[in-house]
Parts: sequence; structure tokens; C-alpha cells
Amino acid sequence: MTHRPAHIVPLLAAGALVAAACGDGGDGEVVLVTHDSFNVSPEVLEAFTATSGIEVRLLQGGDAGSVVNQAVLTEGNPQGDVLFGIDTGFLTRGLDAGIFEPYESPALAEVPDELQTDPEHRVTPVDTGDVCLNYDRAFFDAPGAPPVPATLADLTDPVYEDLLVVEDPSTSSPGLAFLYATIDTFGEGEDGWEAYWSELRNNGVTVAASWEDAYYGEFSGGSGSEGDKPLVVSYASSPPAEVLFAEPPVDEAPTGVIEASCIRQIEYAGVLAGAANPEGARALVDFLLSEEFQADVPLQMFVFPVREGVALPPVFEEHAAQPAELIELDPFAIGETREANVERWIELVLR
Repeated sequence: MTHRPAHIVPLLAAGALVAAACGDGGDGEVVLVTHDSFNVSPEVLEAFTATSGIEVRLLQGGDAGSVVNQAVLTEGNPQGDVLFGIDTGFLTRGLDAGIFEPYESPALAEVPDELQTDPEHRVTPVDTGDVCLNYDRAFFDAPGAPPVPATLADLTDPVYEDLLVVEDPSTSSPGLAFLYATIDTFGEGEDGWEAYWSELRNNGVTVAASWEDAYYGEFSGGSGSEGDKPLVVSYASSPPAEVLFAEPPVDEAPTGVIEASCIRQIEYAGVLAGAANPEGARALVDFLLSEEFQADVPLQMFVFPVREGVALPPVFEEHAAQPAELIELDPFAIGETREANVERWIELVLR
């Protein structure tokens, strides 16, 4: 995932390598390779250092796809010890390249079995974030506006012409998730998802390179958004971010979620093969599943914890969508078809 529903200032600039706790490091240092959207309360990392004696250094390098690609290029001689941020769509790219060393954390006993995707434990689930269509409440509440679309199929109706912005699946994690949601919904082949995307193109769908470009540059509903499209591929947790950071304060988010469109994404961490500090890496993976870190996840990265029994903040309970049913994607099935389907999507939508 790369793409937090927003207003999040990362701890570090992209590509920076900075100690998250004081000291010189050495044997007591572990390097966490991650994307620019990774965020954690300083006191949480300090608590890990205080109990383990291990300092955490963060190496942030762009979006999830870029981080995974760099890890593949440096396979066997990694830039760090742990990689965090590989998600459902990109998982097999890392697994097939052999960038992870298997490790089964004892803390997985507190994580539901259905989230433990890899039976070899090369990666460990850390959080979930549901990709969903978001809508601009003000637009759809206006007199003469069409109804809020209820399903993915509704988006091809002419009443929604020029109203939707999506992310490019070749460059964006939520864009890739949304593409596979349409494949799951409409099926393979020319009469399935390909026909659907041809209809979306004919209906004026706008494509943005990233979540940030889509949400802030094209969407009309978010605070700070500058566009005119009232429908966007975003997250179930975008509304609580809008409430939390609203100025002046609001009681209701200006955006809503179309729950029938939601796709489950899981974000993972893994010990990198060839890590300089594999023992410290395993300790950090354990810590990512600790109650302290998991409770920090919602308001730092606007995703959901995977550990059972961790209470959500009130703003999440009140404003995040938690659909009873989700489109569940198989990362291994995605891995078998990702390159071919993304190339076909480019031919259909961009060329």
C-alpha cells in the first residue's frame, strides 16, 4: 500500500536513512526498508529500543512498488534487514524473487488464520486496508444529481459520465487492487473485465498515476482536493482521516464509501534474505505485531490492525467503513496474471 488516506507527514523524506532513536547503532541496530507512507509514533519506536536494546533505522524509498522492485534488484545483498509494505498485489513479485527469509513469529497466534497468506511464513501480515470507491457527498446531495452508484457495474451508466477517477494499476497499489476487483466481478476475457473497462473508457473515466494524484488532484470531495470528479478509488478509512484533520471540525465526513466496491488488501513485513542483523530483524517483526504497535497503526497510517483484540480509535469506529462482505483477492492468482492483465489494461484504457 502506498497511499494513505492522507494528511500524513512521513517521519522521513523519501530515500533518507535516519536513526529513529539516538545512538550509533552497530550490532544493536536494525534497518527497516519501507515506503514513504510508513509512519509510527516516535514513542512507540523508542519503547521497542528501550526493551530490546535495538535501534530502528528507516530507509524509505517511494511507493510500495518501487520499494519491492529495489529489494528484488538487491536480492541477497539487501539495503536493510526487514521490508515492510509489500501488499497483496505485489506479494508474489517479492516471493518469486526470493528476497525473504522464512520466519514464523510467535505473535502470529494473535492474528486470524485467514490473514496469514503465506504458509511458508516468508512474510508476516501487519495491517489491512480496504480499497473502496469514495464519493463526494456534497455533489450527490445536490439537486438534480444522480444517485450514488451502488455497484461497480453502475459506473458504466451514462449518468456517471466523466465523474470517475481511478489509479493506473501499472504504477499504483490501489489501482492494481481495483483492476483485480473488476476482474473478480466481471470475469476474464473480452466479454468480461475487458468489455467493462472499454465501457468505462467510453464513459470518460480519468486515470491518475498515483493515489495522491487521484485524491488530491482529480477528486472533488476531500479536504485539500482540487479536482472536479466526485468518484475516486480510495480507502474505507479515508472518511475518518477527513474528520480527524478537518478545519474547522466536522461531525460527518465530506466523503462516503460505496461498500459493495471494497477490496481487501493485506500489508506484510518480512526478514530480508542476507540481512546484516537477522536476529534483530526477527525481533522487529515480532514488535510490528505487538499490541503497542498495532494500536498505533490506525491513526498513523490509516489502516486496520491485524492483531485480534486491538481497539480501534473512536474516529475509526464512527467513520471508517467496515463492510460485512469484501472482494477477497488471491495474491498468488494475481502473480500469475499481473503483468499480462496490466498490459492489456493499458491497451484498452490508455492507448
